[in-house]
Amino acid sequence: MGNFFSYIVQGTAITVGVTLVALPFGLIIGLLMALVHTYGGKILNRVAAAYSLLMRGVPPIVLLFILYFIISGSINLSPFWAGSLSLGIVSSAYQMEILRGALLAVGGGQMTAARAVGMSRLQAIQYVVLPQALRLAIPPWSNEASIVLKDSSLVYALGVPEILRRAQQLSATTQQPFLAYGTAALIYFVLVFATNRALDYLSERTKLPTHQ
Repeated sequence: MGNFFSYIVQGTAITVGVTLVALPFGLIIGLLMALVHTYGGKILNRVAAAYSLLMRGVPPIVLLFILYFIISGSINLSPFWAGSLSLGIVSSAYQMEILRGALLAVGGGQMTAARAVGMSRLQAIQYVVLPQALRLAIPPWSNEASIVLKDSSLVYALGVPEILRRAQQLSATTQQPFLAYGTAALIYFVLVFATNRALDYLSERTKLPTHQ
């Protein structure tokens, strides 16, 4: 029985690894696209909006298969990296909308005030608008973090030995599906709960005084 549980638990490191690749990758792309959508002018605004619409309209598993079976042949991506980057690309569209909303929530008055004291537009975004927006984005971003963590189970389709893949293997070999998948569900719950608690704490610690 101990080997049963330890086998599934060993997949936790891979699940966390997929999440730690996908989330920051999506955050980088999402932040750039949010800035382009908010401050990039009419043409770039439309490009960013189209990107968001397209990525949010494609099921993650479809993009995962495209990246792995079609694209990875030319750039030699492993199943782990193909799955992680696919989830990051899909997540970037949702993170873009979260961050764009946070940028707009800061308000145009902050930009005007920063420009009035001699800052360039780029400096105003970097030093005034963005630090506030990132803090405002933490509560909704925590929901996206939970979604990506749970969606990491999709990489099992490529044979990546994460939690769900190991639970599936144990279910087949031991004929105890309830125990195998129940253990997997419990691990996912603990990971999501810990992630949400940590981000809630971060949100409270970094909350802007005017939003308390």
